[in-house]
Amino acid sequence: MQHGKYRFIAGFLVAPLSLYLLFVIWPFIQSIYYSFTDWTGLSPDFKMVGVDNYTKMLDDDVFWKSLQHSLTFALLLPLITVSLALFFAFMINVGGRRRKGAAIAGVRGSGFYKIVYFFPQVLSIAIVALLFQFAYNPNSGALNSALQAVGLDSIQPDWLGDPDLALWCVMAVLIWSTVGFFVVLFSAGMASIPKDFYEAALLDGASRFTTFFKITLPLLWDTVQSGWIYMGILALGAESFAVVQIMTVGPSGGGPDYSTIVMPLYVYQKAFRDGQAAYATTIGVALLLVTLLFAAIVMRLGRRERLEY
Repeated sequence: MQHGKYRFIAGFLVAPLSLYLLFVIWPFIQSIYYSFTDWTGLSPDFKMVGVDNYTKMLDDDVFWKSLQHSLTFALLLPLITVSLALFFAFMINVGGRRRKGAAIAGVRGSGFYKIVYFFPQVLSIAIVALLFQFAYNPNSGALNSALQAVGLDSIQPDWLGDPDLALWCVMAVLIWSTVGFFVVLFSAGMASIPKDFYEAALLDGASRFTTFFKITLPLLWDTVQSGWIYMGILALGAESFAVVQIMTVGPSGGGPDYSTIVMPLYVYQKAFRDGQAAYATTIGVALLLVTLLFAAIVMRLGRRERLEY
């Protein structure tokens, strides 16, 4: 009987696992193989060059800049985004004043706030990047126009043209565009926590601060950890590529003096602009290792006893 059950389960797994191997694992294997060649991406002819591409990568100053910026995104974006989302979700669900017949309640208009926070998710990331590119325009953008309107004409930065500001401007856009998703995600998790826990804690004199760190965060930890990993992968992948590619200026792409270059954008430039597909796959392999290392560290540091309720 048990043998038949396992054969039944294996039969259902064959098709999805085959597709996963074909469309996910096999491209990774191909990329690793091409990283040891001189393939241009345009010709079917190429030859093996050993570790020359990896040696070149280690001597490439632009690669190290892109790695530094990607790591900055991977460290700061999840921290800021998840922290803001937890705060907003807690206020929406638990942070309001006590009302008649309810020991805990969210702020007034919490349903409206969920819609407002989630609104950026219905917009394409390309549209978001274009809107903020116009807002950051030093001559006619909304930010400098607002500064001028309040009499701060002398403080009108060249937001995306300043190497010291451009990366932080891009990061602000990524935070704005993603925090709403996690607000809704964490709100759903908080709504499933029994209100009896909060009521008992409040009766014992616990503050909102205490209930958050002693009840909400421990019971929501698995969701927070998953959100942290997901946000880190977004920061290392397509989200950062799209925003940097669309928003930042400079003839080489990636902002002035490569001040906003990130690894996905550098892979794209080497593969499609410079015709160095093999070198691009080498950087892609490095990006894969960084992403796996990031996920492993977060899972290891975030490991704790599962709480059930």
